[in-house]
Amino acid sequence: MAETIREKTDAKRRDGGTRSSEETSVMDEERRGSVIQSQSLVNFERGMNRTTETKRFGITKSIVWEAYKRIRANRGAAGIDGESIELFDKNLSKNLYKIWNRMTSGSYFPSSVRQVEIPKKSGGIRCLGVPTVSDRIAQMVVKMHLEPLIDPKFHTDSYGYRPGKSAKDAVAITRKRCWKYDWVVEFDIKGAFDNIDHDLFMRALRKHTNLKWILMYVERWLKAPFETKEGNTEVRSKGTPQGGVISPLLMNLFMHYAFDLWMTREYPNCPFARYADDAVIHCRSEKQAQEIMTKLAKRLESCMLMMHPDKSKIVYCRDRNRTQDYPNIQFTFLGFTFRPRSARDKYGKVFTSFLPAVSRDAQVRMRQRIREWNLQLRTPTTIEEISRLYNPVLRGWLNYYGAFYKTEMRRVFEHFDRKVALWARRKYKKLSRSKRKSIYWLGKIAKREPWLFTHWQVIGKPAAG
Repeated sequence: MAETIREKTDAKRRDGGTRSSEETSVMDEERRGSVIQSQSLVNFERGMNRTTETKRFGITKSIVWEAYKRIRANRGAAGIDGESIELFDKNLSKNLYKIWNRMTSGSYFPSSVRQVEIPKKSGGIRCLGVPTVSDRIAQMVVKMHLEPLIDPKFHTDSYGYRPGKSAKDAVAITRKRCWKYDWVVEFDIKGAFDNIDHDLFMRALRKHTNLKWILMYVERWLKAPFETKEGNTEVRSKGTPQGGVISPLLMNLFMHYAFDLWMTREYPNCPFARYADDAVIHCRSEKQAQEIMTKLAKRLESCMLMMHPDKSKIVYCRDRNRTQDYPNIQFTFLGFTFRPRSARDKYGKVFTSFLPAVSRDAQVRMRQRIREWNLQLRTPTTIEEISRLYNPVLRGWLNYYGAFYKTEMRRVFEHFDRKVALWARRKYKKLSRSKRKSIYWLGKIAKREPWLFTHWQVIGKPAAG
């Protein structure tokens, strides 16, 4: 506990100010593919950028080329055809021409979406849909046209998958508002991506564009069937597959009408933060929170969505000045658990504030990821090579989860240090029988090269002795 109290957060008393935090994405860093060097591809790129040839619909070859480059940068798994980006590149000119030719003539139809089942931490299965490379490029073409039209119309407190906004922004504004508002409505939509009503969605989309090809292709993607791992085809009458390039944009548009505008109209004095289908609402009183909870459930039902009864609740933001007893005094949002925590004000005085820190579930996932690396099996490598391999991931975790109450990340990074010490025992005979000696050895490395691992400079180094 003493370790937690010593944490110097930028938390203030309820009437205090806040400090801004540097924004960094928490996405795992991937190795980017090298630039394709063949002269034929260079010539092809020049040709795609020069031509403005169009057919029935105003889709240029240069737009298709740009969409391809974005998809290639993001990599991604193969769809039902088993074709990876590397295989697609082997016949690049023909493949891209086929996409452009079919999209401009109206004869483009998407393939079935490969269904991938991901176990949920709470039990059950989440189904992701993986489109083919060609379909991802086609979706990117539409997204590049559609996003500039509709994103400026979105609510300022919609943070998910939007240019210039992030999950960390949503956490930061939520932290600030929890100091001002006593109550929070935390709600979860049951299978939001799987239950978007197609008719309601197309009605919303037509408010923003009358381009026939955009409307036509979006509707075809919505209705593209799933292909299960058993090879069966499942026809879909609702939902948009999680995993599609355009799906987050479609979800934001649907929630803009189903939730954002409704909240702005019905409860203009209750701010919220929404990240895709995950949101929290701030309220002045328990009565107001209960009213919003009831009416919101009905609103979602009218939009063919369902509030999850077990994952939605009303939370009291307890701190030094708000000391009443209520059953729910914490909630989790975007990987951070908000709850009463010890902090110091600018005068060094300890007080209880309502603050976010990395959630227990997020810590479990990170420690599991570290175990999966099997560092103890990498004995041919040097510690410098281990640093180069894993620092990008460690840095991403620290930049995101360490942005608020970073000492809660200590156990994750201590777990990593223990795995490095285990690696040393496997690699060096003189350390093989002594855990204490391997920790001491790592501590000496940390003293000599404190920059070697990102967290050593921020969270703390292993002790040498």
